Amino acid sequence: MKIPNDGNDPATIALRALVWICSEPQRADRFLAITGVEADDLRARLMDPALHQAVIAFLANHEADLLACAEALDLPPSALVDVAAEAYP
Repeated sequence: MKIPNDGNDPATIALRALVWICSEPQRADRFLAITGVEADDLRARLMDPALHQAVIAFLANHEADLLACAEALDLPPSALVDVAAEAYP
């Protein structure tokens, strides 16, 4: 599943990655379980830098997801991690 590239600022990348995570129910459930984020809170927290950090950390800690997400977003895997690290030190 390719996700349109609507920008490369850190918040946009994190939100695009979140869309990718949530596009597969088992992966979405794993994200919620690992991060402790409540499904009902996602919409309210879309612009929360802590949620963006959780998205990137989730991907960075599971290489298969990182690589698949990077491909879907048409970004090098390092861009996901590097952009987030620069924006959310």
